[in-house]
Amino acid sequence: MIFPPALSSYVDPPNGGMWDVIKARAVAEPFNVTVTVIFLLAVLHTFFCPKLMHLSHTAPKPSPRAIILHILGEVELVFALWVVVLAGAFALAKGPGALFGYLGKVSYTEPLFVIVIMAVAATRPVMRLAEQSLRLVAALGGGRPVAWWFSILTVAPLLGSFITEPAAMTIAALLLANQFYELKPPMKLAYATLGLLFVNVSIGGTLTHFAAPPVLMVAAPWGWDMTYMFTHFGWHAISGIVLSNVVYFLFFRKDLLALKTSTATAEKATGVPVWVTLAHLVFLGFIVWAAHHPLWFIPAFVVFIAFVRATIRHQDPIGYRSPLLVGLFLAGLVVHGGLQGWWIEPVLGRLGEVPLFAGATILTAFNDNALITYLATLVPGFSEELKFAVVAGAVTGGGLTVIANAPNPAGQSILQRYFPDGVSPLGLFLGALVPTLIVAFSFMVL
Repeated sequence: MIFPPALSSYVDPPNGGMWDVIKARAVAEPFNVTVTVIFLLAVLHTFFCPKLMHLSHTAPKPSPRAIILHILGEVELVFALWVVVLAGAFALAKGPGALFGYLGKVSYTEPLFVIVIMAVAATRPVMRLAEQSLRLVAALGGGRPVAWWFSILTVAPLLGSFITEPAAMTIAALLLANQFYELKPPMKLAYATLGLLFVNVSIGGTLTHFAAPPVLMVAAPWGWDMTYMFTHFGWHAISGIVLSNVVYFLFFRKDLLALKTSTATAEKATGVPVWVTLAHLVFLGFIVWAAHHPLWFIPAFVVFIAFVRATIRHQDPIGYRSPLLVGLFLAGLVVHGGLQGWWIEPVLGRLGEVPLFAGATILTAFNDNALITYLATLVPGFSEELKFAVVAGAVTGGGLTVIANAPNPAGQSILQRYFPDGVSPLGLFLGALVPTLIVAFSFMVL
């Protein structure tokens, strides 16, 4: 038996409202409700991760209890753990054949790409170049921590329109770690900065039509090119990023100006030969170009590993732990997310422009925004205003939770060591709320 059924196979009530359609689909295929409940439990689990991690730290070590609590508290493992529950329910209700049939149809290209791009973007030559480039911008503010904070949160997210959002997130998070979080800012400012980073990266990829996953899902079906993206989305995104940064700077001005440059941070910079840096940029460019073709970017990554080994004196060891955990997180998310179309599609198809924008923003907080925009392409009769509203809403809500945008787990994985017991979902939500509202204003009013 094939599951999930094609959305076109449902016999929806004629002239039925949104809830009528959802209820009819739940009756037609009761297992829809089961997979959605499992997904919602996984989302709920993410909110308890900081508490579980705290309990693991207080448990006797080493002990089975400490190990189990630590595994349950790792946010990157949550959706993979619940895939096990999903697989069990799937096999019992539909049979192993249907389970393996579904898992075989799921595309794991994005998780694989994020693993590779995170590993390449975090290497010493790429980070050194990014740091030197942003140092020129920070120099306009005297090179103080507040200048680094402002330049990283403004420039790095916009790079997501060219080097992809996961690469931009990795570079921005690593630079913030060195130039900001190492200075031990107040926790309220730490969460505000994390939320601001996630929101800015989510909208920073909308200047072009080829870099941000939620835009990629609609660019070809709707005929959006680079000119369209910049004129309809790009300037709104730039305005939203600058406005959000200015508002948070003014609010946290005292704390930001009180930060002092760390000697230890300054000493981390090490020289890299130009030819090594150029080679890394060639690898990075090819991998970004081949982002949708694992048969190309994975062999390129293997060659890249060999190059790093050959130039080891100019390299730091490639960090695999964070990229692999983030890839596992995203793989689990796409497995769950691919089963939620039965209720998301009727929600998107029955809303006006402003409600659709708000609905897409809210739905994005509980699902990857690329899935939201993909499902929008399946809804017939979307006007240009509705197309704009759903994509703008999807990228606007991309910072509210760690699951809202594919690069978020990468940023959280890099920066979570600066938060006691990991990143609190509530703290992240509150930190991202104000920038989200500002970006909503930029897209819908400016």
